[in-house]
Amino acid sequence: MGDMSNSDFYAKNQRNEEDHAAGFGCSLMELRSLMELRSTEAVVKLQEDYGGVEGLCKRLKTSPTEGLAGDQTDLDKRKEIFGRNLIPPKTPKTFLQLVWEALQDVTLIILELAALISLGLSFYHPPGESGGESCGAAAGGVEDEGEADAGWIEGAAILLSVVCVVLVTAFNDWSKEKQFRGLQSRIEQEQKFQVVRGSQVIQLPVADILVGDIAQIKYGDLLPSDGVLIQGNDLKIDESSLTGESDHVKKAADRDPMLLSGTHVMEGSGRMVVTAVGVNSQTGIIYTLLGAGVEEEEKKEKKVKKQDGAAAMEMQPLKSAEGGESDEKEKKKVSAPKKEKSVLQGKLTKLAVQIGKAGLLMSAVTVIILVLYFAIDNFVLQKQPWMPECTPIYIQYFVKFFIIGVTVLVVAVPEGLPLAVTISLAYSVKKMMKDNNLVRHLDACETMGNATAICSDKTGTLTTNRMTAVQCYVGDVRYKEIPEPGVLPPKSLELLVNSISINSAYTTKILPPDKEGGLPKQVGNKTECGLLGLVLDLKRDYQPIRNQIPEEKLYKVYTFNSVRKSMSTVIKLPDGSFRMYSKGASEIVLKKCSYILNEVGESRVFRPRDKDEMVKKVIEPMACEGLRTICVAYRDFPSDPEPHWDDENNILNDLTAICVVGIEDPVRPEVPDAIQRCQRAGITVRMVTGDNINTARAIAIKCGIIHPGEDFLCIDGKEFNRRIRNEKGEVEQERMDKVWPKLRVLARSSPTDKHTLVKGIIDSTMVDQRQVVAVTGDGTNDGPALKKADVGFAMGIAGTDVAKEASDIILTDDNFSSIVKAVMWGRNVYDSISKFLQFQLTVNVVAVIVAFTGACITQDSPLKAVQMLWVNLIMDTFASLALATEPPTESLLKRKPYGRNKPLISSTMTKNILGHGVYQLIIIFTLLFVGEQIFDIDSGRHAPLHSPPSEHYTIIFNTFVMMQLFNEINARKIHGERNVFDGIFRNPIFCSIVFGTFAVQIVIVQFGGKPFSCQPLDLEKWMWCVFLGLGELVWGQVIATIPNSRLRFLRRAGQLTQKDDLPEEDINEDNEEIDHAERELRRGQILWFRGLNRIQTQIDVVNTFKSGTSFQGAGALRRQSSTTSQTQDVTNVSSPSHVSLSNALSSPTSTTAATASPTTGQC
Repeated sequence: MGDMSNSDFYAKNQRNEEDHAAGFGCSLMELRSLMELRSTEAVVKLQEDYGGVEGLCKRLKTSPTEGLAGDQTDLDKRKEIFGRNLIPPKTPKTFLQLVWEALQDVTLIILELAALISLGLSFYHPPGESGGESCGAAAGGVEDEGEADAGWIEGAAILLSVVCVVLVTAFNDWSKEKQFRGLQSRIEQEQKFQVVRGSQVIQLPVADILVGDIAQIKYGDLLPSDGVLIQGNDLKIDESSLTGESDHVKKAADRDPMLLSGTHVMEGSGRMVVTAVGVNSQTGIIYTLLGAGVEEEEKKEKKVKKQDGAAAMEMQPLKSAEGGESDEKEKKKVSAPKKEKSVLQGKLTKLAVQIGKAGLLMSAVTVIILVLYFAIDNFVLQKQPWMPECTPIYIQYFVKFFIIGVTVLVVAVPEGLPLAVTISLAYSVKKMMKDNNLVRHLDACETMGNATAICSDKTGTLTTNRMTAVQCYVGDVRYKEIPEPGVLPPKSLELLVNSISINSAYTTKILPPDKEGGLPKQVGNKTECGLLGLVLDLKRDYQPIRNQIPEEKLYKVYTFNSVRKSMSTVIKLPDGSFRMYSKGASEIVLKKCSYILNEVGESRVFRPRDKDEMVKKVIEPMACEGLRTICVAYRDFPSDPEPHWDDENNILNDLTAICVVGIEDPVRPEVPDAIQRCQRAGITVRMVTGDNINTARAIAIKCGIIHPGEDFLCIDGKEFNRRIRNEKGEVEQERMDKVWPKLRVLARSSPTDKHTLVKGIIDSTMVDQRQVVAVTGDGTNDGPALKKADVGFAMGIAGTDVAKEASDIILTDDNFSSIVKAVMWGRNVYDSISKFLQFQLTVNVVAVIVAFTGACITQDSPLKAVQMLWVNLIMDTFASLALATEPPTESLLKRKPYGRNKPLISSTMTKNILGHGVYQLIIIFTLLFVGEQIFDIDSGRHAPLHSPPSEHYTIIFNTFVMMQLFNEINARKIHGERNVFDGIFRNPIFCSIVFGTFAVQIVIVQFGGKPFSCQPLDLEKWMWCVFLGLGELVWGQVIATIPNSRLRFLRRAGQLTQKDDLPEEDINEDNEEIDHAERELRRGQILWFRGLNRIQTQIDVVNTFKSGTSFQGAGALRRQSSTTSQTQDVTNVSSPSHVSLSNALSSPTSTTAATASPTTGQC
């Protein structure tokens, strides 16, 4: 240890060396280097340098049994020297950074540039007085109006509105980030760990664990810090998060005592002394390296981004893929593991891209037409020469046209879509907290709305998880209620009490109730609590027995796991012989019993036919009442020769049964109703449990999962595997498809069965919609199934850390009815987005057509750039706020799930969008072309550059906004409901936004003046505008009357996204994550296939022309084979003309080719 201090460690460590004297016998760096050793090396080092674990505890001034004394000054000193158990989070982005990011938006940049050019040019005046006239029509009216000075206003106003948009976006991102951090910290605060302090076992928040603490570890824990094992029973750890090795590592104090933070306890239990916390633990060290790494990566990324935005997107995922295995695992751990892109996001991205492309096209055409019209009008028809001094004025015109084009684009691109999704999800997540759903992954909340199946655990989710022993079978007698202790044979009673007290985790206890008259508090494993309750009911106490044989005196413990389904503990008796107490699932333990205690407590032979009788007379009747049956047994071993304890099969055999206990776990009162609501909503609930099949069936009937007389399957794990596996023992999907649709209860299932079932349902193609499966789980063994499921629910109270880590949503009250709430919120998110889409697309369609036709006919958009930006702000930002925060209603649960490949825009929505679009266009064009006659005002058409705003165009703008406002109310309903005001006052945000927008509109029109190109209107004109807006509500009723069946053609319009969503889903069929670059590659392959395909088809057509025969053979076949090779290309590829050709050409036989090919996904 002397050599440490003269080595060139930093000053900080020098200080730590001095601290040796001040307190502890080892420094931070020594402990860090100790934790880097593994297995025998570590044991040797511990022994040589520290004198074993005891010596280490002495140096750390802690007691292996009693823990730290808990003295505050000592605790503070430990914090100072060894650090706290916290890994500092990455600093969040500042508001300015977010503003900068929002400014990167391409359309905004184009607008800014255009506005700046416009600003610059507005300050330029052509030389000489006559200059103005000599530029001909172009400059007409510029000087006359005396308005030339106001030319800068438009540019400035555009810049101002850009600033508004940017600030709003940045603020939204910032609040989203803040919410997410709040969520993370809440998840972290909820994690507690069992620690011994002052010989008391207490639950400490993970952040408060210090070096020197004695932590109790058990099955299912996520280790919060590094430590050295003091004593362990059958301990197995999953270290894959650090090493990438998936095999579980056996830990023992004499073989491999090193326990590392961030690893999972998969089996067994034990105690460890904490040696490193926070940034000094192994995970912490990796995090700090990553933290430094992440910043460097970001710098690199920024460079890349500057070069090429698209490339950066594709490069990011590749980096992690090339980093080594463990590196990638670590990355995954740092950022919450991202699941595949959610259904909704996939559909939306597709839609946004499509709309964006259309908008770009429209805006480009608008600009071209305006420029051409202007040039032809001036230079061709009026034969004006191009004068150099007039160039800036011409350019000003071109800039104006350009700005009009850009505003068309701005209005067309629905940048409010991502905003609406974010707001809707963030709002839902916040509200779901109140409904006991802690959402870990945002998209889970929306996926839940599509759920078609829920595979639920029984214990704790459907039942209260408060176990009470209500029946028992002792000494050949079945007692329907717990008997008086005097009735039982004294010998049996003694063995029973000892067996239960010793053969259960010592952390399991029954504590006095919190408030008087309440039920006693159960701590630890609930089944064990039920058995300890039986001991107390028999007027005995388990604590004195445990004190007599403390945990470290237990000779060998076989802990409970899902394979054994039993737990056994060996103790050494005073005479040197051994006794093993065993307990577990009754049919499993009874199989291993060769003897049973009779009515006087003596053991007699227990024959196979006795076993069968026992099952029929005792176990089945108990199970049919919904009781869980546990058998308690024991076996004595001689001291010499000592048994071979690792030979489990022989040890856990030849037992003597003491008794069978029936434990009741009552169904939660609210569960039957919740399940009924799920079934009404088209969601199938299946129960997957480790319990006996009779118990499971009884509980399933009580819950309403199965109704007597229905056609359903209740099977156990063995039968399930027999039905779904072939001779080689492999799972076959078609066998699985015969089982799962009718399966309602799967009993005695292993974790792999649960995973197999979930995978089988998800991969099934027998139903036209891919099933979306939610799974609930609480145990470590549920991890794989939770991960595989579309949405994994972990239990917040009973759940182990491993289960929580694998889940998407944590149920903070462990209650099934909270899942129903999640379904409601999920569907609500979907509906909110649809409402917003319906509203947004109506505005888009109308605004784009108005700007486009207006520009083409009158050389000027009726809606000016600034007005468009305001409309954009209303419809994007405000409308997304208003429509995305609608609270869910019960009616959401009265319809079937949407399914993954239902189009986002239903036929009803298409009908509404087109219907309202037609109304708005008729009104606006009427106003544009004959408005001046109706209102008897000056026409605003053909106004020269910089002319003052006209009343005519102000009326158009105002009416347009009024129609949007009232259409926003229409958009609240998307399923063709009549009453659009239903529940409007339950949403204060909606009301305030509608009234707020109205108020701002009044201000803009009356006082907006030049920047907003508005002329104040009098009351009568205002009334007309509002009246035309109100017409929207009446028109909405008219549209609702038209039956969808009349509008067959709309179906296709609504199916916009279906074909685009399918590839997404097929790509994601494997739960491998396919990153962006790979997807691009595949897309490349698809295009290549399509190209080849098209050439083949054309060759076929040519050949057919040549030969005049049918082209059924090779062509059709080849196309079929190629379609199978491109699983995800389900889109219609070849152009329809080929079909008509082939039909025209084909002889009668060949019609089959033409008709068969569409079924394979191609025309």
